[in-house]
Amino acid sequence: MKIKNVVVIGSGTMGSGIAAHLCNANIPVTLLDLKTEISEKARDRIHKSRPPLLIDKSKINNIKVGNINDNFDVVKNADWVVEAVVERIDIKHQIYEKIFKARKDGAIVSSNTSSIPIKVLSEHLTDEEKKDFCITHFFNPVRYMGLLEIVKNENNDLKKINQLKEFCEIELGKGAIVCNDTPGFLGNRVGVYAMQIAMTEAFRMKLSVEEADAIFGRPMGIPKTGVFGLYDLIGIDLMADVLKSFIKELPESDEFHKVAKEIPLVKKLIDTGYTGRKGKGGFYRINKTGAIKVMEAINLESGEYSVSKKIDIKSDKVDLKGLINRKDKYGEYAWSVISKIIKYASSLVPGITKEFNDIDEAMRLGFNWAKGPFEMLEEIGVKNFFDKVDNFKGNIFLENLDKSKNEDFYGERQKYTNIETLGKIKKTASSLDGNESAKIYRFSDYNIVEFTTKANALDYNSMDALKKATDKPLIIINESMQFSAGVNLTYTMNFADKKDFQSIEKFIKYFQDTCKHLKYSKYPVISAPSGLTLGGGFEVMVHSNFVASHTNIVVGLVETIVGLIPAGGGCKEMLARWLDTEEAKKDPNFAPLKVFDIIGYGKTATSPVEAEPMKYLRPSDKKIMNRNSLLEVSKKIINENKNFKAPEESRFNLPGKAVREEMNKILEKLYNDKIILDHGVEVAKELAYVLSGGETTIDKTLSEDDLFKLEIDAFMRLIETQKTQDRIKHTLSTGKPLIN
Repeated sequence: MKIKNVVVIGSGTMGSGIAAHLCNANIPVTLLDLKTEISEKARDRIHKSRPPLLIDKSKINNIKVGNINDNFDVVKNADWVVEAVVERIDIKHQIYEKIFKARKDGAIVSSNTSSIPIKVLSEHLTDEEKKDFCITHFFNPVRYMGLLEIVKNENNDLKKINQLKEFCEIELGKGAIVCNDTPGFLGNRVGVYAMQIAMTEAFRMKLSVEEADAIFGRPMGIPKTGVFGLYDLIGIDLMADVLKSFIKELPESDEFHKVAKEIPLVKKLIDTGYTGRKGKGGFYRINKTGAIKVMEAINLESGEYSVSKKIDIKSDKVDLKGLINRKDKYGEYAWSVISKIIKYASSLVPGITKEFNDIDEAMRLGFNWAKGPFEMLEEIGVKNFFDKVDNFKGNIFLENLDKSKNEDFYGERQKYTNIETLGKIKKTASSLDGNESAKIYRFSDYNIVEFTTKANALDYNSMDALKKATDKPLIIINESMQFSAGVNLTYTMNFADKKDFQSIEKFIKYFQDTCKHLKYSKYPVISAPSGLTLGGGFEVMVHSNFVASHTNIVVGLVETIVGLIPAGGGCKEMLARWLDTEEAKKDPNFAPLKVFDIIGYGKTATSPVEAEPMKYLRPSDKKIMNRNSLLEVSKKIINENKNFKAPEESRFNLPGKAVREEMNKILEKLYNDKIILDHGVEVAKELAYVLSGGETTIDKTLSEDDLFKLEIDAFMRLIETQKTQDRIKHTLSTGKPLIN
């Protein structure tokens, strides 16, 4: 059965997100609610959403709207009906009665519930109806979160479940994991337990919220919000309701009961309206003193707030062995939390799934962890784990592993999908090379480079790995959330603070050399970006011969925001692309002005569809819905280009001073309108100088090296100014731009 038409009932956050993502896959969808006006408002929210739920705003036309009284007959034509109404079982039962009376034979019906078991949802359905009913638990925001849990029970038609899984994987790009009908399913069962153990251990060990978040964050391969920050983000009151649901559903013997007990401070926060970011604050709050905003954190013992302190644990990498072996309270906390997560997750096998790998993937895709519990165990090492761990009696998985002491217990990753993913193929590499910033996986007929720094920021080592890996066809691809957020600004500022600008120039020159080397390598270079592909990350991508892009990218050249200009060939490559247009052939000023506008404003695109009109991506670049498919598509590109020849070097005829006069008029207006200030003008003038070709004329031909020289000279003039350094430091400390 093919899914060609879908109805979503319920236009709240999740229903709207599911409908929008079906639009992204070009699947016609009808969104129903109690009133058509409610559905219309939901469609309007989808259209205006930030970050955007649609990869292309025009796709909004794929969504029809209506209400469940006047327009319910659309269910008759649906191949799949998704219920996403409020979590009240009586309302859901009423909806199911209507759906099963109206649906066509064999149509799939699913609920997006995150907590109600199938046996409760389907208790009024016939045996025949139960065959076609399941739970499809999407994670929010639907477009960006990779995990989809398809929950089945003994009544289901497994052939149909697998058809739905295949559709959601291929067409919707989801990591669709089939699991059993148990409380919290896969992701939430382990994820919420992990949050609770991180919180309760922080209380027990008398850590501050900042200390706990500093450990239960990047050092453990977990998003930097940590546990208390995540509690505030989700909503402390909502988390309390989630815990009540688990307590109600799980047997008393389950370890979850120990960590789900009500904490007096948490109850007090909820009672006083401190429910997190949506309320007056939570474990953190913003306190305003006049015009100054100050981040404060709560004392877990006294309940009093004070100015939040940055905790430096002297490590910025995921190093679980090093973390749990620290001889301080941070090491003790890390081990206590990690060991308990591993023990709890392993106790659920085979109850919630027979494949423990699925739990890891649920944590990766649904909670953005770098490693799931069993991968953590693998990294720590079986012997090390059992040398340190306390009682695990009754845990069949750990008891068997303790007997075998098998360090290679993990086996294949990502068993839930048949796609040849990066995660699966890593272990099959013939050799492993690289350094602390990037890994090189070597295979018989190609290489893979994966960046490994924070946000995959680029440094000397990143460039070394790229250069070293071009002895064969090269695929640049990452498993982490970002392709690359750009050049490591902290690395750059360490030199600037010492006034060692010669080292900065040396690095930028090496960066340029590497990018040029990628472009003109003997073998094809393919970039497979997903997530942030900004600044230097974009420059690596744009110098690749081929691109296979995930639909969820944020791509662009944003250097002007921190008072710099692109200097790794970004200006050069954008000029080359815009010069190769019909408009540029008629008007010599067209391309420089176009690129001046795009780079000057630091414009970004949030999908390949948005990127193409700006020429960040080309029409020939592959656009992939399923991130898991990026490697397969990249390998296919290699196979299709056995007779690859590097491109000819670009040549540039630019108007010089003539177009700079036009650019200066634009700057004068922006300055007079107070859209940019003094340093903004200086940055833009340097950009104008580069994009105009410097002291050139239209009849003079410039080489790529000439453009590289213009870029690096402008970059160095800017990095040496105090105002650019102030911008960089402000962005590094606050995450926000400084306008000066």
